[in-house]
Amino acid sequence: MASSVAIDILRFTQKYSLYSNSFTFIIGTIGNLLNILIFTTLKLFRNNQCVLYVVTESIANIFQLTTFALIFILLAIYQTDPANSSPFWCKFRSIMVSSCTLISFSTICLSASHQYLSTSPLLYLRQLSTIKTARFLICASVIISLLFTIPFGLFLEIRACICAVFNQTMSNYISYFYYPVLSGLLPVLIASVFSFLAYNNVRRIVRRQVPIVRRKLDQQLTAMILIRIIVFIVLTLPYDIQEMYTYIAKVNQSNLLYYAVNNLIGAVLITLFNLNYAAPFYVFVITSARFRRQVKHVLVKNCWGRCKRWFLHSINKVHPIADTESPACSVALE
Repeated sequence: MASSVAIDILRFTQKYSLYSNSFTFIIGTIGNLLNILIFTTLKLFRNNQCVLYVVTESIANIFQLTTFALIFILLAIYQTDPANSSPFWCKFRSIMVSSCTLISFSTICLSASHQYLSTSPLLYLRQLSTIKTARFLICASVIISLLFTIPFGLFLEIRACICAVFNQTMSNYISYFYYPVLSGLLPVLIASVFSFLAYNNVRRIVRRQVPIVRRKLDQQLTAMILIRIIVFIVLTLPYDIQEMYTYIAKVNQSNLLYYAVNNLIGAVLITLFNLNYAAPFYVFVITSARFRRQVKHVLVKNCWGRCKRWFLHSINKVHPIADTESPACSVALE
């Protein structure tokens, strides 16, 4: 009786994971591509270090969502996990998931720290945040993230048709360092502290002699990053706790019902965790009226205008459209 219930739970979990991750992949890919489009198109955002971090995060998010989608699509196609029979896929998917996670989380921390430095009343702190420094930190975070994921490629192996970590040292690394520190407490703590400090700086920025355009941009980006980090904390901690529990308690198929229930809980928490990679654009749109105007401007004035000009040109009609932004629109965006 218990085994039949467990099998039903596992089947439901498989279908739920497929549909939820497919939906997350679609909305997340669209959202991250729009993030890249908006932040690289508007002149207001160019040469801004925080924007560089957000764009890097969006790229990492797309790779992460694609990897998760492939995992569950292949599982649905073959009705079994290909990682349990393919050593390459067993190692590669874990390396991709862990490296994209660390890159995404590190850029969140870097964007929060940049906002603190750029809004600081102290000149020497503001001078620490430059485009050159941002590029160096992004390259360093990518390299360090890849180094921390090398153990996944070395110690993941297939035994008895199961892709898992069987080395006790590696299991301890995952249980007591990777989940609680690298992808858990450390990025949450760094992002929380710097976003709170940046928020306090922005509240006092009116007292400083700062150009109105720069002041509004700092206020907009700080508010967006602050809300993004709150969402990041809420979605990350439950998944990390569940993963630590799974490794520490050594949950396996010896108790099938217990294993099935743990899988179902894990699937729900993975869906929430994956929203970290899908939600940034939608969080920005919901929380910032100024960002909504900027999105509307890029999509309607720029993208739609170019499509319309291309269409009119293709049918050999003359329909002049001004390439420059109207003063009213520029004022609204700045």
